[in-house]
Amino acid sequence: MTSFNHFDSSFAVLFDLDGTIVDSRQGIVSTLHHVIRTLGHEPVLTRDLTWVVGPPLAELMAEVLAPYGEKRVDEAVGIYRERYQAVGRHQTPIFPGMVDLLQKLAASPVRLFTATSKPAFLAKDILQGHDIAGLFDCICGANADDSGGEKPELIEKIMREQNLQANRTIMIGDRRFDIAGAHANHLRALGVLWGYGGEAELTQAGADYLCESPEELTAAVYDQLSATSQHAGAAH
Repeated sequence: MTSFNHFDSSFAVLFDLDGTIVDSRQGIVSTLHHVIRTLGHEPVLTRDLTWVVGPPLAELMAEVLAPYGEKRVDEAVGIYRERYQAVGRHQTPIFPGMVDLLQKLAASPVRLFTATSKPAFLAKDILQGHDIAGLFDCICGANADDSGGEKPELIEKIMREQNLQANRTIMIGDRRFDIAGAHANHLRALGVLWGYGGEAELTQAGADYLCESPEELTAAVYDQLSATSQHAGAAH
């Protein structure tokens, strides 16, 4: 059994939420279909919308609506927020094995944070719904209006406000945005393959390590935290 008690409170782990801790695909895609219907169109159910999961939605809504010739982006975002808050956020099961890892980290001196492009209040609601919000030192994410969700700026803000050290902090996520945001702040970045980015995207983004399962991630987090303390900023 991996124990993180070897590390002190100067170490920290940042987690993406969608596609890393929770499987939010169903909640997000069903909410988008609701938006499209509300605007008077019939959604093409075979159209892949998985690519929307991860980045700030407000920036991508125009692309989601384009195939329908729809330009009411601001209205669509408002409809999305209301529906997701009421229904979509409840359609977010946790990936098997992730609670065990989070509990192990929370039981150690290592500090634990989310770094999600989802508004922080929604992330907190989702994690509270699974009774794991209390495992985190802080649930960090975008502002209520979806601003501030770009990963480089968000991670920089977390690092600054929480007084974290780049050579003792790692980022875990499933999309290239997570990897790029981490590297922009000189953090090691672990990519998870059960999310929505995939091996090719994460490899191209330069992930320091790829994990196929939460069990493998547990060992990788230990190894990467050890590497940060021994070789600050060096590749593993």
